[in-house]
Amino acid sequence: MVDKKRVGIVGARGHTGAELIRLIAAHPHFELGFVSSRELDGQPVSAHVAEYRGEQVYRNYAHEDIAAHPADAVVLALPNGKAGAFVAAIDAAGADPVVVDLSADHRFDDGWYYGLPELTRGRYRGQKRISNPGCYASAMQLAIAPMLDLLSGPVQCFGVSGYSGAGTTPSDKNDVDKLRDNLMPYSLTGHLHEREATRQLGLPVEFMPHVAPHFRGLTITANLHLAKPIALDAAKQRYLDRYAGEALIRVVDDAPWVSRIAGKHGVEIGGFALSADGRRLVAVSTLDNLLKGAATQAMQNLNLAFGFDEMAGIPA
Repeated sequence: MVDKKRVGIVGARGHTGAELIRLIAAHPHFELGFVSSRELDGQPVSAHVAEYRGEQVYRNYAHEDIAAHPADAVVLALPNGKAGAFVAAIDAAGADPVVVDLSADHRFDDGWYYGLPELTRGRYRGQKRISNPGCYASAMQLAIAPMLDLLSGPVQCFGVSGYSGAGTTPSDKNDVDKLRDNLMPYSLTGHLHEREATRQLGLPVEFMPHVAPHFRGLTITANLHLAKPIALDAAKQRYLDRYAGEALIRVVDDAPWVSRIAGKHGVEIGGFALSADGRRLVAVSTLDNLLKGAATQAMQNLNLAFGFDEMAGIPA
């Protein structure tokens, strides 16, 4: 019997950390090596994540503790700006685990593999430093990529996400009372995921995000200007061809709904509409921001790093 790979999670209190624990608990080749959380220090993991039935307890590990803790992989589920100190401590200690950073801290670092598998797995060369893409950035890139060679200018993306995307630290964007019967725009220019998608696609993306009262799931509507006319069937066929064989991507006719993607591990892209002159295509992309937008994608990247089937441990 092959020993399971030990995966540690730093920042395990948050929504994404809990989803990762669920995925690891059900994985045939991984086991939970440690879980670090300042707020839940000393509490059993099983008291917070029912699907986990092991003996692990949350611990408030310092940077050097993480570096010294034996693990085959470390997932950093931390707010932006917090991952660097942990990576530096791991490097300084001479440890060499696979590190998957769920924050934006290394998405613009060419020394890290940018892990959006459906678009970038061909670039993977055994790197042990993996940057997990942003949730909105994933949805935008997947909606745009099949048309990339036909685009004539910037792509506009209107986005709406559930408030879990704002994390667990209290703010207006996760305040249920303020969100009730509301749609809250924010960061309408220069959003981090706008810059991320622009960098990865090599074409300007203009992104306008909003928060809605639902908990999980996001949708983006992409407005694509084309250099030459295309027929609607031909445009849809591009998506079908590009994502043929991708277990986590469904190309559909109708515009996908957030309520149908919440709690699921994949992406739905559809709702294709074309202007009368055939030179403006609109496409809608939905995914669960905590799963394919974070934890599920991290699991794909971990599977890739260890040579397992990319879908291992990910429910169909």
